[in-house]
Amino acid sequence: MLERIREDIQTVFAKDPASRSTLEVITCYPGLHAIWAHRVAHYLWRRGFRYLARLLSHISRFFTGIEIHPGATIGRRFFIDHGMGVVIGETAEIGDDVLMYQGVVLGGTSNVKTKRHPTIGNGAVIGSGAIILGPITVGEGARVGAGSVVVKSVPAGMTVVGVPARIAGPKSPVDVETQLSHGQLPDPGFQVVTELLARQDALEQRIAELERRLEQQQVVWAGEREPETSANGQQVVRHITDSLRNVLDPEAGINVIDLGLIQNVIVQDQTAQIEVKLTSEDCPAADMLISMIQRRAEEAVRGWPVQSVKVVLLSSRSQERAS
Repeated sequence: MLERIREDIQTVFAKDPASRSTLEVITCYPGLHAIWAHRVAHYLWRRGFRYLARLLSHISRFFTGIEIHPGATIGRRFFIDHGMGVVIGETAEIGDDVLMYQGVVLGGTSNVKTKRHPTIGNGAVIGSGAIILGPITVGEGARVGAGSVVVKSVPAGMTVVGVPARIAGPKSPVDVETQLSHGQLPDPGFQVVTELLARQDALEQRIAELERRLEQQQVVWAGEREPETSANGQQVVRHITDSLRNVLDPEAGINVIDLGLIQNVIVQDQTAQIEVKLTSEDCPAADMLISMIQRRAEEAVRGWPVQSVKVVLLSSRSQERAS
């Protein structure tokens, strides 16, 4: 018994950087108190003292804000951080080294007296406010993002986020450092939008190339255009600007013109220069966005007396992309 208590205290130190002393952990961690009370209640439950077990769990709920049914099975080194509002149902099963945050619900979806609550694998992390419903399994080392609603089983090592929760990232190693990296959860919605925009850009490239070949086969111009004039330059600028309205920022869902990312379009000496300023230098889709702007501008000046297009990224780390 004393060995388990020492193990629980060490688990708090390992998973909560705010813990400072053993006395603080013993007296100020309701998640730890709830687990200790549950062990006693679970012992009584298994030996047939059902009412006494329920009464003890109810008292524990009153003092800790954490409701754990005495019938739930919980493994070793389970830690509930903060814990207020956590609800764990009767047939829930929780493995070893699981980390759970406040507001988590392991709920049932059936009135039949059978296995109706989730099973949580070893080393899983359940983020704040996550709701996991039904006799499903959250695999070993899996991570459930905060606020997610999980209604389907989660494979081992995978990350799920959203409502309803969907797989959003590759398998991750099972260690404390990974468990605490809550801010690094991927965004599946953004990934889908980015992939769709990349696919759209590739298709538009193919269409533009087919149109170019068609123009070569047909007589489109009666003759060569006159050398570029100031008026022609203004027309090219307008043409480029109109074309860039078809380039959407994947995060905002707004075209780069209306979003204000295009700072200036300059046409001079048969060169078009587009100055771009991103809202964030750490934008994960920056390269793709600059590439789409480059391609759209090159398509827009085709047939005009412009020999090259240069995209200048205005930032503390200035970059130029030219073709």
